[in-house]
Amino acid sequence: MGFKCGIVGLPNVGKSTLFNALTRTAAAQAANYPFCTIEPNTGEVAVPDPRMYEVAKIGGSKEIIPTRISFVDIAGLVRGASKGEGLGNQFLANIREVDAIVHVLRCFEDDDITHVEGRIDPVSDAQTVETELMLSDLESLERRIVQIRKRATGKDKEALTVLPMMEESLKLLQNGQPVRMLLKDIAAEDLAILQGLNLLTSKPVLYVCNVAEDQSSTGNEHTKAVEAMATSQGAESVIISAAIEAEVAQLADEEAKEYLDAMGLEEPGLDRLIRSGYKLLDLITYFTVGPKETRAWTIQRGTKAPQAAGVIHTDFERGFIRAQTIAYNDYVTLGGEVAAKEAGKARDEGKEYVVQDGDILLFRFNT
Repeated sequence: MGFKCGIVGLPNVGKSTLFNALTRTAAAQAANYPFCTIEPNTGEVAVPDPRMYEVAKIGGSKEIIPTRISFVDIAGLVRGASKGEGLGNQFLANIREVDAIVHVLRCFEDDDITHVEGRIDPVSDAQTVETELMLSDLESLERRIVQIRKRATGKDKEALTVLPMMEESLKLLQNGQPVRMLLKDIAAEDLAILQGLNLLTSKPVLYVCNVAEDQSSTGNEHTKAVEAMATSQGAESVIISAAIEAEVAQLADEEAKEYLDAMGLEEPGLDRLIRSGYKLLDLITYFTVGPKETRAWTIQRGTKAPQAAGVIHTDFERGFIRAQTIAYNDYVTLGGEVAAKEAGKARDEGKEYVVQDGDILLFRFNT
């Protein structure tokens, strides 16, 4: 199980360049004019995880299959998108379909690349897009809440359950704040209700500061301002040079490493983006290992063993009996399944076991 991130931002901030680099395709046309991306482009990339290679080596696996993440390159938003400006309605609908928003902000100066607002101010850019998303949510909620209030007055059970979260969301939006501010301290049952409302500003946001090549390892004043904004919102931010990522995407592994070393970078921007995305959505990875393959699976933190098994196949969840579980560190330190069993580190866990990041699992189930 992967997750889907929508890449958004104003025109000419580097969205399509980043998308091309991440997916190693030329599917998204990167050009110096607004709306060069008319239809959303979707690409999948493998989630980098060095633990896979350690596990596969010890397990003698012939193949390694990583989990994957989808990126959707959504055309540039402009002021007035919530009212349909710049094909806004279509683009807002595309954002509604993703799990998280990767908001690319221009943090570089370049006279040859025009800015739709005529100046470089990433915090203001973020606020422009955020405002359009909030206006769209506000209109949606104000329309829907009228009927819900009527039903709640009549003691409709569903309406009474949903209304408090709608009221809280509406209050935030009316005060000029995104709905995701509710995510900081929200109970699990309320989170499910909030997600059911499918509001644009309830989605977690990762701000990507697109900088010039010579600022990729240090950032600049713009990136510091974005980081402060993200911190105040409980969001995440990363610094990436889309130009560097585009170059790295075209190189062989060894050449890419040499290039990154020369730029003072320890890893590609993709790795940092994925790691931040995992943290943002509170995702973890577990592994299945055998002679044929080592495979990584992504689940939400807090997932119990039967539901984790269901990610592989619904039959695994339905007929779940138990899961042989070895912690990653035990598997690697001891040298595999047999040694882990001999050391008493291979446990049989039942239906209430909460899977931990890096667990090596073998499921037993009834067919």
